[in-house]
Amino acid sequence: MTPYERVQTALQHREPDRVPVDFLVTPEVWNKLIAQLQPDTTGIGAREFVEPAREAIMRHFEIDVRLLSYDMFCAPPSSIMKEGARDDWWISLARSTPNRMWVQYVPDGTWYDIWGVHYRKVEHEFGSYQEFASFPLSNATTLEELQAHPWPSPDWWDFSPLPGVVDTLDPQHEYYWRFRIGSVFEIAWALRGMQEFLMDLPSQPEFAKYIMERLSEVYLENTRRVLDLAGDHIDMVYFYDDVATQNSLMISKNMWREFVRPHHSKLIDLAHSYGKKVMYHCDGAVYPLIPDLIELGIDLLNPIQPDAKGMDSRRLKQEFGSKLCFHGGVDIIKTLPRGTREEVIAEVRERVNVLGENGGYILCSSHHIQPDTPLENVFTMYDPKLRYRNPLT
Repeated sequence: MTPYERVQTALQHREPDRVPVDFLVTPEVWNKLIAQLQPDTTGIGAREFVEPAREAIMRHFEIDVRLLSYDMFCAPPSSIMKEGARDDWWISLARSTPNRMWVQYVPDGTWYDIWGVHYRKVEHEFGSYQEFASFPLSNATTLEELQAHPWPSPDWWDFSPLPGVVDTLDPQHEYYWRFRIGSVFEIAWALRGMQEFLMDLPSQPEFAKYIMERLSEVYLENTRRVLDLAGDHIDMVYFYDDVATQNSLMISKNMWREFVRPHHSKLIDLAHSYGKKVMYHCDGAVYPLIPDLIELGIDLLNPIQPDAKGMDSRRLKQEFGSKLCFHGGVDIIKTLPRGTREEVIAEVRERVNVLGENGGYILCSSHHIQPDTPLENVFTMYDPKLRYRNPLT
């Protein structure tokens, strides 16, 4: 099977020749892999949009899936640039794939994304991560102040290169391509501040609704434009919204249904109207929402964090496996960073045999593989021999 055929078969709840795989790691892990493998980048094009050494690593590990993202194609007006700022496509520490990601980098060493979310770099013993440097809408006390934010317009993107990027990297369409469109709840609180946003929901809901509506309307139009332009190059639409912690939802189910679900519903319906599958990412204990997600039409749920409450693989497969596909599941907190080779093999085999039964599974880590993970465990996890189901072992 080709990678595309393998993923397509799994998403149809049929067993492919082997379980398909995806690959998401932090910049430190990318750099260590590149240094050790010294991959051959000959013939890898589209270098304005992807880092060729990372794409070569994807090919080395025989990864079946490729990702395109909205932030690869930003073309904002110069009027939003802050004093002394410059465009930067490669500095974002959220770059877990080969793709570039647009930010404006300012002289104080922080940066802003296209929505105006403000980040800074924080060092730790294994590398670095990005955290919020400020919350641009935290001091707003009126709707007029929210409206004054430089909200993006769909015209701040130029998706015209997208078909060429796919054709250059994958001329035979051998891979399965998904397009990432953004998040509603998550970016809303990143702009407003989590405390302020969560307080807005019950106390001044018009604030929360306004922010999410401004985001959602851009996602819908961007997705429509991408699928009109390059629908024959895109197999799946992908959005993310972390609404859960390790042990529970961040807001009540009723509040989620009132404020968040309507936006998700529109995004899903739009993708399905073009005949595209939909992948949804939510970290943590999202179990209570899974029946709603199935009702909405989610096809693929990521990242299946096994250490989160209610997210046991066997339970999920037994209860929802006939209606929902799963992506992820290999633990990044204990198994990959601290497990032995034998423990990594055992967990990968368990995921493949349980979640991969009757298809419906894409093997991947339960989030980006972290910098404290030994490379040996990465190589072990992605050994192609482990992708074949053998429930008797």
